[in-house]
Amino acid sequence: MGNRGMEDLIPLVNRLQDAFSSIGQACNLDLPQIAVVGGQSAGKSSVLENFVGRDFLPRGSGIVTRRPLVLQLISANAEWAEFLHCKGKKFTDFDEVRQEIEGETDRVTGANKGISPVPINLRVYSPHVLNLTLIDLPGITKVPVGDQPVDIEQQIRDMIMQFISRESCLILAVTPANTDLANSDALKLAKDVDPQGKARIQRL
Repeated sequence: MGNRGMEDLIPLVNRLQDAFSSIGQACNLDLPQIAVVGGQSAGKSSVLENFVGRDFLPRGSGIVTRRPLVLQLISANAEWAEFLHCKGKKFTDFDEVRQEIEGETDRVTGANKGISPVPINLRVYSPHVLNLTLIDLPGITKVPVGDQPVDIEQQIRDMIMQFISRESCLILAVTPANTDLANSDALKLAKDVDPQGKARIQRL
């Protein structure tokens, strides 16, 4: 297909993802995307923000990412962001982007650390990005807090597997530098779907 064909394909993929999300359905098509997987405080947010060149993701202790964030990066001459649930509203202040992610997360999950598989769709237009679709997934956790269910670890693993089990999904497994790779939960999950670690796993 070549690079030109891929450039034409990405906007179509973005529209398909938006269409599925707008009717509350999971996108079960095998669309190319990069899923960022890691434990709590593994550094996933910093990795994603480096793709964008902006600080825009919520920070805090415990589980911060409580819904999947589908992040569509689109190369453009100007820089702004927009959410699928805020049609027509452009965000040029990335502190407001962070606040909107926090508010929309709480709207669905509550303010006491609950989780939900319903994604937030965010597009970032910028001259500093490549055309990519990335997915920020909740960090792997083992101990429930707040309103989280007792089986929080299994629920998060199931949520992650929904995305990374697709053959078109590239798995970006983020592990802290002070962690033995043999004990990396992210790599263990990735190897469940790609046992040889050759086709779809990238370690970071």
